[in-house]
Amino acid sequence: MKKLNRTLLLSAGLLAFVASAKAQTNMFKDIAGTMQIQGMFRQSNLGQLNGILNANGIPSIPDNNYWLNLSMNHVHKKFVIEDGIGASFTSSSAANMTNGIKAKYNQFQIYGRAGYNVSTHENMRLFPFVGLNLSQTMLRIRDDKRTQSTSEFSSELLNSTSSKTLWNPRLGFEFGGGFDYLIGVKDKQVDNYTIHRSIPIGVRIGYYLQASNSNWKIDDNYKLNNGPNNKQSNVFINLNIGLGYKIERMR
Repeated sequence: MKKLNRTLLLSAGLLAFVASAKAQTNMFKDIAGTMQIQGMFRQSNLGQLNGILNANGIPSIPDNNYWLNLSMNHVHKKFVIEDGIGASFTSSSAANMTNGIKAKYNQFQIYGRAGYNVSTHENMRLFPFVGLNLSQTMLRIRDDKRTQSTSEFSSELLNSTSSKTLWNPRLGFEFGGGFDYLIGVKDKQVDNYTIHRSIPIGVRIGYYLQASNSNWKIDDNYKLNNGPNNKQSNVFINLNIGLGYKIERMR
């Protein structure tokens, strides 16, 4: 009886191993994806922030609408997963004519999107998606006149200055659609695998919905009350280009 049980267990283990290996092999056949650069436009809403800056004698910050993202997507059959990191280009105010104080503004984000490809063409992907977006706004107040008023290290340590950096964390959701057109390039052979390479050119259009309204913070996560709380919810457009791949195992 013990021998029979051991035999059955060994057989079940072998079958499970073979099934797992076969599943992994089949999954590996379906692996595809893209490494890409994305340029993004999303209209910022800085009215309330600029009002507070102006009340303190700091000129307004211009719009902060343009971003650069580094992204990857991963395709398994019809499912598309896209993730990336990005930052907006710096927006700088003019300096106060009297004391030289000015402000600089940036945004940073990390995001993930899940979609489903509805296209039936091999060289196209068309997919609606939903996503999660975690971002931070960075506001830097620059008081260069006082910061650079001494050339001595010891004197600078306790130099009285208005320079500081403030942060505002945000949580948001993305809803939209993506389209990629894959321009084929020469395949590459590695052992018994063929890597089908392409240059995907695409676009993402969607809506970013800011779900949180967190306090602004300074050093050591010290919270500040009554800060600007305009939500940055808005339509966004991404244009992207990258290097795509699809791995196929030769029989």
